Amino acid sequence: MKRSFGSLVITAGIAGILSFAFLAAAIGSEYWFILRVNRTNWTDYEDMDSHSGLWRIYEGGKVYSFTVGFSNYSEPELEMLNMHRVIVILLPLSLVLLVFGGICGLVSSLARSPALLIGSSSYLFFCSLLTLSGVSLYISYSYRALEETERLVGAEMLAQVHTSFGWSLGLAWLSYGLEVLTSLMLLLAAHTARQEEKHQGLPILA
Repeated sequence: MKRSFGSLVITAGIAGILSFAFLAAAIGSEYWFILRVNRTNWTDYEDMDSHSGLWRIYEGGKVYSFTVGFSNYSEPELEMLNMHRVIVILLPLSLVLLVFGGICGLVSSLARSPALLIGSSSYLFFCSLLTLSGVSLYISYSYRALEETERLVGAEMLAQVHTSFGWSLGLAWLSYGLEVLTSLMLLLAAHTARQEEKHQGLPILA
């Protein structure tokens, strides 16, 4: 039983550390969305390839901020900027909360308290929901941006551009999955600790 409890909390700890690392790398990287121009058709636009992160857009040798020229945006663009604001709040908030979740998980594991472990599990599950919300909203935001671009430049011109989500988004998805795994491992550890206390005839710390 002790060995099983130990393996569960160690697995939770490793998954929690990896989830934090992946989310931090995703937030800090600049490959959430990638745009490549078909050069065989647009020979005059060799430097139009771009990739973007949560804070900046890299197009050729130029860097653009999401906040530049705020007053010049149209109403649909302002709506998308509001979506972007929510994204850059949710994901960093989830990252910060993961730190406190890791501390709570460590304390509850050392105390071997089922109640504390369940609380830590619930807390980390809430963090995973924040990450999921941020990632899902980013995908919706990207499709909205493509629709607005198609409206402005036309479907024929946009057909010459290949768009895809980058590895930064993949890291965010991995972080979400690991956050859920961490939550489940702590929940199983709580169940194991409760069974141990029943088996040993000790009072359960509730």
